[in-house]
Amino acid sequence: MRLLPRLLALLLVLLPGEAPRAQQHARLDATFDAIVRLRTFVPADARTAASLGREREGTAILIDGSGLLLTIGYLMVEASGGEVRFSDGHTVPAQVVGYDHDTGLGLMRASEVPRGVKPLALGSASRLHERDPVVIAAQGGPGAAAPAFVVSRRAFAGSWEYLLESAIWTSPPHPAWSGAALLDTDGKLVGVGSLIVANAMGNDAGIPGNVFVPVDELMPILADLIDRGKSAAPVHPWLGMTVEPIAGRLFVARVTPEGPAARAGIQRGDMIVSVKGRQPDTLGDLFRALWAQGPAGTTIEFDVMREGQLRPMAVPSIDRRSHLKLKSSL
Repeated sequence: MRLLPRLLALLLVLLPGEAPRAQQHARLDATFDAIVRLRTFVPADARTAASLGREREGTAILIDGSGLLLTIGYLMVEASGGEVRFSDGHTVPAQVVGYDHDTGLGLMRASEVPRGVKPLALGSASRLHERDPVVIAAQGGPGAAAPAFVVSRRAFAGSWEYLLESAIWTSPPHPAWSGAALLDTDGKLVGVGSLIVANAMGNDAGIPGNVFVPVDELMPILADLIDRGKSAAPVHPWLGMTVEPIAGRLFVARVTPEGPAARAGIQRGDMIVSVKGRQPDTLGDLFRALWAQGPAGTTIEFDVMREGQLRPMAVPSIDRRSHLKLKSSL
């Protein structure tokens, strides 16, 4: 398999040892064989069909010999099934195994694995630091892999009620980030691709990059996802509202139809003023304050400003999974 010279030079560094070059190439090929194309198919009545589409495509990573695949959750949530294409062109059906909203990770299982394809070894993102070299590998073989650097380890807050306390931020950005594998200097999997962002540094530099979910987030919930399709740990309360920061304030940008916030009377344009008497400055502050009130099922209290009037709100929260239509897939 031919490799681009610049990428080859870095990837060979990522595989330690003094093995002959032919053996190193073989090890590289084995790494890319475990990084596969994933397509999923979502029913028309799925809650996420309008926003995420009914056919989704990205990358999945083989993590055991039975066909277990790790990917980013938005590629497979509410899917009725999918298919996986390996590097040799072999395409097989895949079933949904589990989904976790709190981490953003999802598991699927390929019906079979071609002979000779080995799972990718799991590493740990705990040893990643700023400026560490990494490789971002998407489905498509060596031509879909690119070198990058860790530019930050800090929290990522998503407007859709999502908070990752120790996300991996990398640069330069990879164009096929969805489910992509982040490889460390031992050639092990340390992260799963989630997003492309305009500012990976977290300052005014405006350097674009990607956000990865650390693979460490999987380990505490892996057995539960396989056995039950979900984590057994208490989950964060979900309200069903999208919140955006604008000019230093936090505004409700969207309310999910039939969700808890909609039923409680939250409206688009409401400005979130305080939670338990304290004003949150960032999305992360907001979610931490809301979630500190209790797990899913807790009535969440906070104040909003609407048309110049301060309004106290009480929203009976739910587990987001109960709002989704998962019976066809889990």
